[in-house]
Amino acid sequence: MATFVLIHGGGGSAWDWHLVVPELTALGHDVVVPELPIDDPSAGFAEFCESVVDAVGDRRELVVVGHSYGAFTAPLIAGKLPVRMIVLLTPMIPRSGEKPADWWGNTGYHGVPGLDEEQQFYNGVPAEVVAAAAEHSRDQVSAEGDQPWPLDCWPDVPTRVLIARQDQFFLPGFQRRVAADRLGVTPDEIDGGHCVSLSHPRQLADRLTAYLVP
Repeated sequence: MATFVLIHGGGGSAWDWHLVVPELTALGHDVVVPELPIDDPSAGFAEFCESVVDAVGDRRELVVVGHSYGAFTAPLIAGKLPVRMIVLLTPMIPRSGEKPADWWGNTGYHGVPGLDEEQQFYNGVPAEVVAAAAEHSRDQVSAEGDQPWPLDCWPDVPTRVLIARQDQFFLPGFQRRVAADRLGVTPDEIDGGHCVSLSHPRQLADRLTAYLVP
């Protein structure tokens, strides 16, 4: 059994994982879903880490999963707790000393013109789930956007990158390039859009648990 620590992305909440949690628990695993203090203007990377550490408590055998902007936080946990594996899901992969606000320009990100928010983030998500998502989004006003990412190098922890084939926010080709440039890896791929946890929760749970097999 492992403990999956599921870290939401920018403007998100623990709700973003609500369809994945029962799939993982049905497979016999423990799950922790922290709420990052993104709505606190004084909160930075230290407070993000603290919220995750507090939520985990004394659990071990941790698999830390960072979705999208959550990839800035996920690797930091390896310096605080004994992490078995890091999984970056449709991620913003950080670089040492990089401010999150600078990531977009540093990676050469270009969005797909003409798409609205629903098309970018929720393609493939059932309509009733998309409607509910608006009730759970939060304004991201926290301070870490202007803080340099604090790690000198990537943690010495097995790391997997999982991208979504139909992602219309971070296009697959862009994600492959960034993963190769920043981590020297070729990402794994899964069907779904940027919010694959809402469109393909069972498939995502299966892929995450498959990473536990040597």
